[in-house]
Amino acid sequence: MIKIKNLSYTYGDGKQALKGINISFPVEHIFAIMGFSGSGKTTLLNCMSRFLKPQEGTIYWEDSDIFEMDEKTFRATFGVVFQSLNLFPHMTVLENMTLAPARLQGLSARKAKAAAIEMLERLGILELANHYPAQVSGGQAQRVAIARGLMLKPRLMLLDEPTSALDVRTTEDFSQWIRELKSDTNFIIVTHDLGFAKTAATRGIFMSEGEIIDSGNINDVLSHIKGR
Repeated sequence: MIKIKNLSYTYGDGKQALKGINISFPVEHIFAIMGFSGSGKTTLLNCMSRFLKPQEGTIYWEDSDIFEMDEKTFRATFGVVFQSLNLFPHMTVLENMTLAPARLQGLSARKAKAAAIEMLERLGILELANHYPAQVSGGQAQRVAIARGLMLKPRLMLLDEPTSALDVRTTEDFSQWIRELKSDTNFIIVTHDLGFAKTAATRGIFMSEGEIIDSGNINDVLSHIKGR
């Protein structure tokens, strides 16, 4: 479980993006963090992924402050896929998949390749193994980025706006795919796409101006948002 206590973050220009956030994320759910532009949802994700360090408050993974975890342990526990995906353009999908296990876990090239092929096959995208990122569609690239993250077997995956470049049909397929991966890991997803949140998530959080306005069952939270 992730537990966030009294979390606040202010940018260098004085803008306070998070204001005393208190929330828990039980791992048995897929969470959607929703909110309009400037609500603080991406800042919250960046704090959970340790790319920003809050000025106040604490983020716990189980009983550990995440900022006190060593880097290797943290990165093996938290997988992150940003909106830009950050796939290496000069590497094939297979090479993108094998890089982290070889460097962070010390797997041999043969074992890393075998694990990557097994992952791609299980996720239904083995045909992309020898393609470069520029040769795959937006939906395929999202799946590759998540598959790459799953290679380290994280306990939690943080996704930032995963459907921003997808059309409606691809988004529907992607939400089904996310639900099928629930047995592999747990997801916290920042999204502005309420339709995707409804089909992919079980719990929701709605943020506005750096605060959590509502949280709970995804359908209840969406009803609250639509009533605003």
